[in-house]
Amino acid sequence: MGLSDIAAGVEVTTEQRDRGVATVDETDADLPERLADHADTLPCEPSVAATVVEVYAEGRSIDTAASVAEVAPTTAAKTLHLLGEQVSPLGPTGREVVRDWLDARLSRTEAMELAGASEQAFALAAYVETHEPIPEAREAVAATLSRGLGGEEPLDEAMSNVTDLRES
Repeated sequence: MGLSDIAAGVEVTTEQRDRGVATVDETDADLPERLADHADTLPCEPSVAATVVEVYAEGRSIDTAASVAEVAPTTAAKTLHLLGEQVSPLGPTGREVVRDWLDARLSRTEAMELAGASEQAFALAAYVETHEPIPEAREAVAATLSRGLGGEEPLDEAMSNVTDLRES
């Protein structure tokens, strides 16, 4: 059985409508303006959140981003989490222990001991487990976080391109 046999009798009965190209252009709005819509759900002001994102996007640590933005490192980590970054200080087993504590299957002392976490790390892990990232805010910072501030791929020099595959 060939393709023509399979397609025999198939016909188009309606026409597809041309709806044009959907575009979203946020290039006119700077990062604090894009985050302003989420001011009520972020743990800091949009301008502070933008500073955290910009410094973090440069490849610097959360602690450095917090210092530059003049907020506590935990606030910076919470902000980045809500914007879609993976900031949990615990691994998969530790996160499962935190979920068990949240479900009241373990005491806090037992959970912290089993997770091997400090007070601060445990509190941040609990925050991560109880707060979902904000999809619209994630979209607002996606370009900054994925490309860094310079608009270039951070590992550009390490990547090869088609011309690198040719033999000399």
